[in-house]
Amino acid sequence: MIRLLLIAACLALAACGEPPTIEQRVVAEIRNMEAEFEAGERLNFLSHVTEDFRGQGGAMNREQLRALVVLQFQRYENIEARLFPISVEEISASEARAEFNALLTGGAGWLPEDGQLYHFRTHWRLEDGDWRLAAASWAPATLGDTL
Repeated sequence: MIRLLLIAACLALAACGEPPTIEQRVVAEIRNMEAEFEAGERLNFLSHVTEDFRGQGGAMNREQLRALVVLQFQRYENIEARLFPISVEEISASEARAEFNALLTGGAGWLPEDGQLYHFRTHWRLEDGDWRLAAASWAPATLGDTL
């Protein structure tokens, strides 16, 4: 919740000056998805995903992504995600790529019972004025890959 408020405040301040860049808008979408995932808001999380989403090189569609997200929420009471660093490459005025590492942990209590570091490659598309996740692939990463 605090992250969402900080993002909203940053966007409000940005509105006072220059319009946000594609990079800033895509990063804001990624951060919103992160916060919604952690809060267990799967419908809000999926609202950032295009209808024709393709994951893992085309092996996964939007419905399969939804099922994966639901499975994680059923498996873990508490889910945490830490994304770092997020780099965005503008492809055109309506397309962008973003890469980042994510440390995902889950468990029933305060301490995580399970965790994994992943490297994400994502493709974003501007639809009706909003940036949406059109494709993503991820694979386990090591701390050495991150440093």
